[in-house]
Amino acid sequence: MQRDSGAPLWEFFAGGGLARLGLEPDFACTFANDIEPAKASAYRAAFPPGADMHEGDIWKLSPSKLPGKAALAWASFPCQDLSLAGARRGLAAPRSGAFWGFHRLIEKLCDEGRAPDVLALENVTGLLSSHGGADFAALIHALDDLGYRAGALEIDAALFTPQSRPRLFIVAVRNPPPHLMASGPSEPFHTQAIRNVVARLPDALRKRFVWWRLDAPSKRNTRLIDLLDETSDAWNSEEQTAKLVSQMSTLQRQRLDVLQQSGRREVGAVFRRIRIEHGERVQRAEARFDGLAGCLRTPTGGSSRQLLLFVEGQTLRSRLISPREAARLMGVPEHYPLPAGQTAALHLVGDAVCVPVVRWLSQHLLAPLAGAAKARMSA
Repeated sequence: MQRDSGAPLWEFFAGGGLARLGLEPDFACTFANDIEPAKASAYRAAFPPGADMHEGDIWKLSPSKLPGKAALAWASFPCQDLSLAGARRGLAAPRSGAFWGFHRLIEKLCDEGRAPDVLALENVTGLLSSHGGADFAALIHALDDLGYRAGALEIDAALFTPQSRPRLFIVAVRNPPPHLMASGPSEPFHTQAIRNVVARLPDALRKRFVWWRLDAPSKRNTRLIDLLDETSDAWNSEEQTAKLVSQMSTLQRQRLDVLQQSGRREVGAVFRRIRIEHGERVQRAEARFDGLAGCLRTPTGGSSRQLLLFVEGQTLRSRLISPREAARLMGVPEHYPLPAGQTAALHLVGDAVCVPVVRWLSQHLLAPLAGAAKARMSA
């Protein structure tokens, strides 16, 4: 993919570079890092020649590896110990604890006078409740100690693409410009969960917290069915589809019956989940027919791979969602080279950020913040 010009960007925990897709052309990546060889390989394939991808543990990165000075450092640090599907061990756990490796690096860059003007951190919304909000408070305090004032936004990918995928974005800058700050929280990005956790911050930290001013996007005009391939050779057998329907609860089956009787063509997103009913573990197929896919996950995540149930009157067909369809739900362009294997491709996509969300955040907040920081430095 051709790199566009823009302010210098460092991308940490970069995965396959989906954040970079959203940040360009406002920013141009000069350094990227990820510890997983498969993701680093996918990144290099997507952004040849790939010389800016440095594979390895962030704890082993030294400032000397980072070129020049960045306007923005993006960090989608691991979420496995924070998400509801994980063990909820918090920032002290091995995976999500990688944040402190990022913090250590920024601290050293501060000592050199090369710290990025703007920091953008992305994670699951579970960070807001992890350890009763203590992990969120620790993160905001850590950024404050580095001289940054931070604010948080909860943005659901459903505003942009037909996928339910709420994520937390923490944006920090040293001297936030007044025109990008609001006097208090506002919808839709300052959710009740954010308001509650901010209210519990220590007084000094709460007074420095920033309520970022970010306009809501226009109403989304696509539905799940719009992004699906009409032809497929991966259909389940009639017996497999019947078994899937049999795993629905009584209420779910009644809703499906009503939809079938309407004669309307619709596609539902289905996850199989284990539920406890009358003291026993029961596998249930849970479908949604609201035009949205469920939150995409990695194949090794807390939920199984997402299925699609096609309803055309009394005819029912089912199949697994394809990697390319999953990529479309993340706003990834068709020319982006997905890994060849289905599991690898779904892992890459399910563990990434939604491109249109990042694009919106870049256009309406990150790029203006980086521009304001540059103007202050040149004044």
